[in-house]
Amino acid sequence: MRPARGGRPTRRTAARILVALAVLGGAAGAVLLARPAERSAVRPATPGAPGEARTARLAGALDAVTAGVPAALPALTELIADRERRVRAHPGDARAWAVLGAAYVERARRTADPGGFPAAERALRTSLRLSPEHNADATAALAALALGRRDFPTARTWAQQALASAPGRGAAYALLIAACTGTGDHKAVGRYLEQLLKADHSPAARARAAAVYRDRGWREDAAAQLTDAVAAATGPAERAAYLEQSGRYAWERGDLDEAQRSFTAALRLDPARRDALAGRARTLVSLGRSEEAVAAYRRALGDRPRPEHLLELGELYESLGQDGPAGAQFERVRERAGQEQAAGVDTALVLGRLEADHGDPEEAVRGLREEWRRQPGTAVADALGWALHRAGQDQEALEFATTATEEAQGGGVRDALYEFHRGAVEVELGLSGPARRHLEQALRTAPAFSPLWAPEAGRALAELGEPVPAEAPAGIEVAADATG
Repeated sequence: MRPARGGRPTRRTAARILVALAVLGGAAGAVLLARPAERSAVRPATPGAPGEARTARLAGALDAVTAGVPAALPALTELIADRERRVRAHPGDARAWAVLGAAYVERARRTADPGGFPAAERALRTSLRLSPEHNADATAALAALALGRRDFPTARTWAQQALASAPGRGAAYALLIAACTGTGDHKAVGRYLEQLLKADHSPAARARAAAVYRDRGWREDAAAQLTDAVAAATGPAERAAYLEQSGRYAWERGDLDEAQRSFTAALRLDPARRDALAGRARTLVSLGRSEEAVAAYRRALGDRPRPEHLLELGELYESLGQDGPAGAQFERVRERAGQEQAAGVDTALVLGRLEADHGDPEEAVRGLREEWRRQPGTAVADALGWALHRAGQDQEALEFATTATEEAQGGGVRDALYEFHRGAVEVELGLSGPARRHLEQALRTAPAFSPLWAPEAGRALAELGEPVPAEAPAGIEVAADATG
C-alpha cells in the first residue's frame, strides 16, 4: 500500500522479504517505465528474424537508459556502438544523440569512470542544439550527468526542464528527488515523491521511495519497498541494483547477515557491480574478517577505484596498525579525486572527510563550508560538523552535527557514524547526558559501523560511565526495599 500524499506507508511484514528471495532465480514480468515512443526506437524483431537476440538486448538497454533503470554492461556497450554508428550516418538525429549521451552517463557511472562524462555532455548538448524544444530525453540525461558529478543544483534545473517537456515522466521525478536530497530541500523531496508514486508504480519508483524512507529513518518501510522492487525487477542488472541497495541499508542498521545475503545475491546476478563488491568488503570488516575484507576491497577497486572506497580501505589498514598501506591509500584518494575533478565531478565531500581525519582539518573546514554554501545536504552537514570538531571548533560543530541528526532539521536518517560524530562533539563540550545518548545510539544502530570509530565510541562511552542518579528532593525519603 502506497502512502497518501507522500506520507508514511503501512508497514509490511518480514515475510515479504522471503518472497523477494524466492524470485531471484526466476524471471520477472514487470515492464520498464519507458514510454511507448521510447520503446519504438529499436523495434523488437519478429520471432525467428536474424539478430533477434541482439535487437532484444538493444531494446532492453534503450529502455533502461531512457527510463533511469540500471542496464547490463554488455547490452549497454552494444547500445553505445549502435548509437555511435547511427549518429555517424545521421548526424542530425537529435534523439540518437540523446540516447548516446544517456548511455555514456550510465556506463561511466557503472564502471566508475567519470572520464566518460565529457563525451556524454558533448553528445547531449548536440542533441539539444538539434532539438532545443521539448527534448526530455536530453534534459533528463543531463540531470543524470549532473547527479553523477555531484552537482545537485544543476541536476535539479535539468530535471525540472525534463519534467516540463514530459509531464508525469517517472524518471524525471526520481531525478528531482535525488537532486533535492543533495541540496537539502526536504520539503520538495516529499512533494516530488508524492507525485512520483502517483505517476509511476515501477520497481525503480519503489527503489527511489525506499531511499527517501531511509533518509527519514523509516527503516522497515524502506526495506519493504526494496523487497517489492527486487521481486518486480525486469532483468538481472536491475534486480542486482536493488539488492545492493537493500544490502547497504541492512549494513547501516547492523543486520550483517542480511547484508551479506543481499550483496552475494547481487553479485551472483551482476558480478561486475562495484558497489556490491565494496558493500561485501564493508560487511566483512564489520564481521571482523579483516584479511578477507582487504581482498574484497581490492576486487572492488579494480583499475578505476572510487575515492570513497579507497578511503574505506585506508581506514581499515589504519585500524590494523598498518600505517604505510593506509597512507598509500589516502594518497590514492587525492590522486583519484583529482582525476574526477578533471571530469567535472565535485569531490569536496570525500576530500573533506579525508582531510578531517587524515590530513588538514582546517583545509577540510574551508572546502566543506563552500560545499555547504552550494548544496547543504545532510551528508555535508555531518562532514562539516566533524571537520569543525577535528579543528577544535566544537560549539559550531554541534550546530551542524545537530542538523545532520535531528529529524526536525532534515536529519532523520539513522546513521551510526552521524550519531557518533554528534556524541563525540558533545563529549568535548561536557554535555555528558546527550553524549551518552548519542554514543549509545550509534552502537545500538550498528555496533561495528567503522573499524576506526566504533571502538572509539565504546571507549568514550566507558569513560563517561553510568549516569549519576538524581537525588531525591529535600524532605522526601526514598522508600526502602519492601523485602528488606
